[in-house]
Amino acid sequence: MILSMTGYGKATVVFEGKKITAEIKSLNSKSLDLSTRIAPAYREKEMEIRNLITSSLERGKVDFSLWVEKGEGTTSTPINGALADSYRKQIRLISERYGIPEPEEWWGLLLRLPEVLSRDEAVAELREEEWTLVRQAVEDCIAQLMDFRRQEGMALQRKFEEKLDNIARLLQSIEPYEKGRTEKIRQRIIENLESIKGVEYDRNRLEQEMIYYIEKLDINEEKQRLTNHLKYFRETMETGHGQGKKLGFIAQEMGREINTTGSKSNEAEMQNIVVRMKDELEQIKEQVLNVM
Repeated sequence: MILSMTGYGKATVVFEGKKITAEIKSLNSKSLDLSTRIAPAYREKEMEIRNLITSSLERGKVDFSLWVEKGEGTTSTPINGALADSYRKQIRLISERYGIPEPEEWWGLLLRLPEVLSRDEAVAELREEEWTLVRQAVEDCIAQLMDFRRQEGMALQRKFEEKLDNIARLLQSIEPYEKGRTEKIRQRIIENLESIKGVEYDRNRLEQEMIYYIEKLDINEEKQRLTNHLKYFRETMETGHGQGKKLGFIAQEMGREINTTGSKSNEAEMQNIVVRMKDELEQIKEQVLNVM
């Protein structure tokens, strides 16, 4: 079964009037690209949080956030005005130096900068019972993301099966045109030769040239290799997870055989079928990018 790289998870716990939320989301990426935003109270556990995430997620562009919302009975976090003013002066100085326009919306920008909305006093020591709850929230949101990835993976696999079946049917539909075209080629060449008055030709030599010409247009090998690739693609989808790159390579090989078939197809009907096969394969290639 395959896994998608797209996923989302969110979990919330409450500790002494504080609502602590862990949220994680992922998109497709060639490798694991992890970005974290962690509330100051839990920054000392950042490496442990990262290890929890990387041990479960092999690939993907992953964004993780951990934040705290205070209850009504707790003191609100003050805005660090001096720091905000310092940020604004620095941004203006850089704008003047490099000729960059100043931001139009200062308020939202300043509030998003580091430590503007953090307490001036030192962060209280993290208690073990609080971290136990927070760690559980982190694990739960990761588990939700993995469930999401499995569901998306099942949907992708059904889509792949459908497209593979379509390509296989299209490949079979080429056969009637393929069988009749060699005789058409032979007849057309003979008719053209006989239409030239006063020209004699060696029939044995003609037969040899015909065999060579028809062999150059033969697509049996391409059909057999494409059939094997279709089978290998299906088998690879069932081998655990982490097959995204391998499926991408197989899709490339399928495209090579379809393109060669198209270049050897000298009948309009066959070329139309090849175009439809390419369309089905293109949809596979687009979705393979989302596979873990």
